[in-house]
Amino acid sequence: MSSAKGDLPDLGPLSPWAPELAETFVSLASDIALVIDEQGVIRKVAHGGAVPLELTAHDWVGRAWIDTVTGDTRTKIDKLLSEVTTTGLARRREVNHPSAGGENIPVAYTAVRLGEHGPVLAVGRDLRAIAAIQQRFIDAQRDMERGYWATRQAESRYRLLFQVATDAVLVVDATSLNILEANQAAATLFDLGIEQLVGRAAVFGFEHRSRPAVDELLTTARTSGRPAEIRARLAGKVIATSVAATPFRADEQMRLLVRVRAIDAPPAAAHALDTTVVRLVDQLSEGVVVTDPSGRIQVANPAFLKLVGGRAEADLKGRPLLDWLGLSPADLAALIQRARSHGLTRRHQSVLVSGDAAPAQVEIAAALLAEGDQECIGFTLRRIEPQAAAIASPPPTVVDGLQAALEQLTTSLGDVALPELMRQASALTERYLIAAALERAGGDATAAAELLQVSRQSLARRHRRHPDAAARAPHSDLPPEAR
Repeated sequence: MSSAKGDLPDLGPLSPWAPELAETFVSLASDIALVIDEQGVIRKVAHGGAVPLELTAHDWVGRAWIDTVTGDTRTKIDKLLSEVTTTGLARRREVNHPSAGGENIPVAYTAVRLGEHGPVLAVGRDLRAIAAIQQRFIDAQRDMERGYWATRQAESRYRLLFQVATDAVLVVDATSLNILEANQAAATLFDLGIEQLVGRAAVFGFEHRSRPAVDELLTTARTSGRPAEIRARLAGKVIATSVAATPFRADEQMRLLVRVRAIDAPPAAAHALDTTVVRLVDQLSEGVVVTDPSGRIQVANPAFLKLVGGRAEADLKGRPLLDWLGLSPADLAALIQRARSHGLTRRHQSVLVSGDAAPAQVEIAAALLAEGDQECIGFTLRRIEPQAAAIASPPPTVVDGLQAALEQLTTSLGDVALPELMRQASALTERYLIAAALERAGGDATAAAELLQVSRQSLARRHRRHPDAAARAPHSDLPPEAR
């Protein structure tokens, strides 16, 4: 803190005693003291035993004070000397002295002039101890931040996996607030089949006192365009649930992705990582994997890692899920697009391949994970045992019929050109695959279209081209003109 000259007593009589005063200051309250003449040259150095200063400070005698500091702090010495010349007292300034070992030594100086033409007495404190404490504090803070973010990443990992594997999910039309799609967890939660849920009002499964709150939640998410969450109770059950609604667009239509989770189960989005959630996720028998919208793996659970040959999760992160699925890039892209457009996909059969394990038949389902700005795709993969795979395969009559038809087609070799034979073979294959899909779906045209991954309208058009396929699915709900 600077003062006007008139505010200070005349310290001129102390000038002859400057060296002794320097030694006294060092012994009482400082680490180093310098006696500097009017030209800014150091005439005396007193120090308190700081080793790097002790090795170099005595060499400063006869040198300009400004030449003993690093280049970036020379201006501070100029200001300090100018201030002490003008006012007789200079406020504290921090400078760096280079040492013989290459280390910069931070020192905070204050200075006083002993009389108008007397020497300057500069008293300094070694700041290395304070700097070390500050660095330890910074290092500790960084360690805490790293631990915090590691915990948050673990929370996020388990939250995503928990959502995919256990959450009841409803895709709701934002205009009518009726259910368009539902997953198996929702069917289990509401004690109804998936087909029975479709078309119902989204609030139907909640008790009457909770329905206005759920309705308001859906309306708020629709009008604000932002996710929202409430607590509500299910009808006929003493179960409190967390209900979250996230708006998303599909085919230019607004829809709501509604997730329902029993609060009795540990919340996956809790701020503290819950060991029960970890145990639930790690013990799931279904493979669960979360990818970004391009299909690159972000997280996976132990069941999925086991399916792909016991690899570590770190080895999979960032790699395409397609590396382990017997799907074409177009098929996987279509599956992801359907999840993004519709919120959910029905189960799709595929083969899981791994260099170290035998290929396995699996059923895949995908769900959109849309929370704020984050968009991910969650996949569940259930291994199909050989007996179940045989049951799920096309009926033998269909396969046998297709094989017989193709064998019959070979009798035309030599009489019909290859392009025409290929056209006929394609038509035969399409006809028999449509018949197989309708048989497997029990005549449900919508489900058959899902199996074939085409629209219901496209299935109807293709069906019209093969009227004999109707005989294989007599209970089909396709319109009469398509049969």
